[in-house]
Amino acid sequence: MNTNNREIERKFLVAKLPEGLENYRHFNIKQGYISTDPTIRLRQRDDEYILTVKGAAHANGLDRAEFELPLSKEQFEKLWDKVETGTIDKKRYIIPLDDAHTAELDIYSGVLDGFMNVEVEFSSLKDAVLFDAPSWFGAEVTEDRRYSNASLVKYGIPVK
Repeated sequence: MNTNNREIERKFLVAKLPEGLENYRHFNIKQGYISTDPTIRLRQRDDEYILTVKGAAHANGLDRAEFELPLSKEQFEKLWDKVETGTIDKKRYIIPLDDAHTAELDIYSGVLDGFMNVEVEFSSLKDAVLFDAPSWFGAEVTEDRRYSNASLVKYGIPVK
């Protein structure tokens, strides 16, 4: 099934981990990039395989076009040979915030070991602008491209 979406999200660093982290649903993620400009990403999330193409962020920095295509394990493995960057390994926790919002907390391992960030996706730009981040969120880095996964895999964790 092909999906063609508009992704509206805000990204933050993590000030402190939320309580009871082990109680939240989580996934192991491995990803690499066939290209970082344009963004063409391969991702394995547990036993799920996905090819993603992302458009450039709009001027507001919050939204961009995104196309996802599910892959078979065999397709993923053939395409994985085309990855031009290093790889990202992380554990993603799905943390409900309220009736409308869910945080996706990523804790990285491997070359980005110890780095953490959190993203929240929104149904509209208005909703994104009005969102009040919980106290465990750190500094917002939505518009700082150095914190995109494509940049992290190429250049490492930014020096503040």
